[in-house]
Amino acid sequence: MRPTIAPHTTAPAQGSEPSPPRVAASDRPDGPGSVGSRSEGSGAEASGQAPASSPPPSPGSTREAALALLVRHGEATAAALAKSLGVSVQVMRRHLRSLEEEGLVASCTASDGPGRPTNRWHLTDRGQDQFPDGSEAFALGLLASIAQNLPADTLSLLLAQQGSQQARLYRRQVGDGCLQERLERLVDLRRREGYVAECSPHPDGQSWVIQEFHCSVMRIAEQFPCVCDQELRLIRETFPDCQVERVQWRLEKGHSCGFRLQPSQPG
Repeated sequence: MRPTIAPHTTAPAQGSEPSPPRVAASDRPDGPGSVGSRSEGSGAEASGQAPASSPPPSPGSTREAALALLVRHGEATAAALAKSLGVSVQVMRRHLRSLEEEGLVASCTASDGPGRPTNRWHLTDRGQDQFPDGSEAFALGLLASIAQNLPADTLSLLLAQQGSQQARLYRRQVGDGCLQERLERLVDLRRREGYVAECSPHPDGQSWVIQEFHCSVMRIAEQFPCVCDQELRLIRETFPDCQVERVQWRLEKGHSCGFRLQPSQPG
């Protein structure tokens, strides 16, 4: 199932800091040695280096702490991150390359004056997604406000309109071809949207079934089942040459949400 009201997050208040992604309190780079730290202490701490008595951070905590520093400071060099986290530049570069391979960070070359240009690292959109996101709560609140304060059919009308818009987009993206080819393209699109989807031929040899084992808007659908009605309309409008019926529904304790598509004209 797909979100029907596009969620929006509000910008954090000025001066606030986003929460690091699953970083234990002891691993967060908020103490001595952080980029831009103003803490007073020993020479090692004031210079941004970890105290000699501190145990080396684990690989997982170093990666997460690097992400937290990048989201707070926008960009940083490998040397600056290494200094803040108390690891060698070589170790930090290995972590950054690993994060880059996962699509979480990227680098750009910048020149700070005479000498060799340096690589500055920053988070990608996917890296930003590792941090807490309040879009689901916002969407739930918005839907609740619509349902409580506007005429009874307003929410259904809005969902139907957005479903039709999404169906038009899907039809352009799946293009032409046989039902199997179009379904496979739709499954690929749904996976990119966070669904665990697959399609398979029905035992009757004429129809196909699309199943979604994980729904990226399940919590919204639990409170607003009309979202699922819009989902059925969405599939029907995406495949206007097929008869579409729901054959399984997670809200009715099904293992997945499933839709059977029968071509209107076999062959």
